Amino acid sequence: MRIIVSNSRNAAENLALEQQLLLEPESVVLLYVNDKSVIVGRNQTIEAEVDCAYCKSHCIDVVRRESGGGAVYHDCGNVNYAFIVDGGKNPLDRDYTEPIVWALREMGVDAVAGHRGEILVGGAKVSGSASMVKRSRVLFHGTLLFDSDLLMLDKALRGDESLRGRGVKSVRSTVCNLKPLLPNVPDISHFITELFSLLKRYYDMK
Repeated sequence: MRIIVSNSRNAAENLALEQQLLLEPESVVLLYVNDKSVIVGRNQTIEAEVDCAYCKSHCIDVVRRESGGGAVYHDCGNVNYAFIVDGGKNPLDRDYTEPIVWALREMGVDAVAGHRGEILVGGAKVSGSASMVKRSRVLFHGTLLFDSDLLMLDKALRGDESLRGRGVKSVRSTVCNLKPLLPNVPDISHFITELFSLLKRYYDMK
């Protein structure tokens, strides 16, 4: 297992990097931060999930990803993680949230995994996830709300439900940031450094 931290903050570039790593044989954990953007699931109707006018007026990029699941908001207060590994016989049977939950608990956060691949703290969601399988390779990626603009998140993810058609509906949840729970982690860069270090411990890397 190797851990990579992307230098890009462009959502389209980081999603493309995930797809590139999915074609390579190495097992990787990718960490990255995107500028303001909404990432829409493969089978969703954008207008039904996203307030496109609001996003345009607030310079929020709207990007479609290859995996399924619901729409999510990214900004510079949100860390994204992606596990890109060989899947084996039953590629999605593994609990890919386990290393992230473990790392958060090591930081002192009482995090638990939900039944849809989300991560919860006190009943509020701090991480949503999505996955896909390509040949024998698995991509499992998710968000970690550290210090995101939750008001902007809420407004950006309010589309016109009458336009959904056959598109997959996002599951709306109560969300919260991790920063108030981590008084010794002052900003997103320190949070990434801490997460990187803990994942190295989890995978027993030197």
